[in-house]
Amino acid sequence: MERTCLAVILAAGDSTRMKSSKSKVLHPVANRPMIAHVVDAVAGADISSVALVVGRDAEEVAKAASVGGVEIEAYLQKERLGTGHAVLAAREAIARGYDDIIVTYGDVPLQTDGPLKAARQGLAAGSDIVVIGFNTDRPTGYGRLLVKDGELIAIREEKDATDAERAVTWCNSGLMAINGRKALELLSRIGNSNAKGEYYLTDLVEIARSLGGRVTAVDAPEVEMTGCNNRAELAVIERLWQERRRHALMISGVSMVAPETVFLSYDTVIGQDALIEPNVVFGPGAVVDGGAVIHAFSHIEGAHVSAGATVGPFARLRPGADLAVNAKVGNFCEVKNGKVGEGAKVNHLTYIGDAKVGAGANIGAGTVTCNYDGVNKSETLIGANAFVGSNSSLVAPVSIGDNAYVASGSVITSDVPADALAFGRARQEVKPGRAVALRERALAIKAAKQSKR
Repeated sequence: MERTCLAVILAAGDSTRMKSSKSKVLHPVANRPMIAHVVDAVAGADISSVALVVGRDAEEVAKAASVGGVEIEAYLQKERLGTGHAVLAAREAIARGYDDIIVTYGDVPLQTDGPLKAARQGLAAGSDIVVIGFNTDRPTGYGRLLVKDGELIAIREEKDATDAERAVTWCNSGLMAINGRKALELLSRIGNSNAKGEYYLTDLVEIARSLGGRVTAVDAPEVEMTGCNNRAELAVIERLWQERRRHALMISGVSMVAPETVFLSYDTVIGQDALIEPNVVFGPGAVVDGGAVIHAFSHIEGAHVSAGATVGPFARLRPGADLAVNAKVGNFCEVKNGKVGEGAKVNHLTYIGDAKVGAGANIGAGTVTCNYDGVNKSETLIGANAFVGSNSSLVAPVSIGDNAYVASGSVITSDVPADALAFGRARQEVKPGRAVALRERALAIKAAKQSKR
């Protein structure tokens, strides 16, 4: 849009019902503070300036809201005297003369840019106020939007509504767009002659109409207007966000065997023809390329899985893990800050940390890269087509050359050249008949203990 716009995001509530040591809007949805989701929606509506009205945890809230290149200015609301009073906490920003003012809330993280754009278009078409509403089959408790001849004539609170008005299912979301050139004049006319002595933003409908202004409403999906006041509602919002994102991924070509058991982060990227089995969790920063397979009960965070690679079941990829094309990380394996080369296999019960595994290498079961000495971390380099036998410990810093072979059960503390065979274990000894004596001794000890009971 050519029109300038300021979004006023109200995020100053005390979050009393959240029963939390931190502000409600800092609680995460899909591993991201809910206020950041709101700012993303604002940015998508071609709005680059935000007046953030804050109260509790003001600095932390402002920091969490600083996403997507949007300019954030925080304004402290010292008293809680209603939504109209909260918006005027940003008077300085509003006074700059934007064409459009959007008022939204920091605890409505499922909102998208669509309704915000529709509200701005309503202002561009000549409305002074555009209210964002939603249709619901559970309208109890919401203010009803009453429309006549295409204009919004009132927002009727349920306690004041007639039986006919209570039957209306179009409800007020609380989100609103205001003609920026008239905003301060309209906001300054809001009074507090009500039972609570507060200034209500909804009064703008009547005020604008009394001054000859046009007031309209636009519709938003009910799910997008879901607000959060307590932990139970936060869990509902998480579920709704996950359902929406899973659906979008599956429509884009991702296969999920049991989608309701897959949990995504706000920035999870999964390519076409990838397969996600049940009970997989994606933390922030996970990228899975097309054609990869993530087997059941795996956890992936800050990691990249290339096309054709397979992970799990029961595998964990931590930040810095990078699997090349057709690489394999199998069951009960963990990779952290490690690169697994093309076609390499880390099959089971293995830890790869601060390491590079060359193309075609095979890492046997129970192998550990010993990357930490209690103070510093060091790197392990494993060459192309190297073979590391089961139950080997590679003590970093150490290098295993291309095509080298490490015998099972070895502790490797020195570099192994290319094409070499390395043993790092004690020589096996066999004592004929000794097992009988050991068993008899153990049985005698057990019998002695039982006789004392």
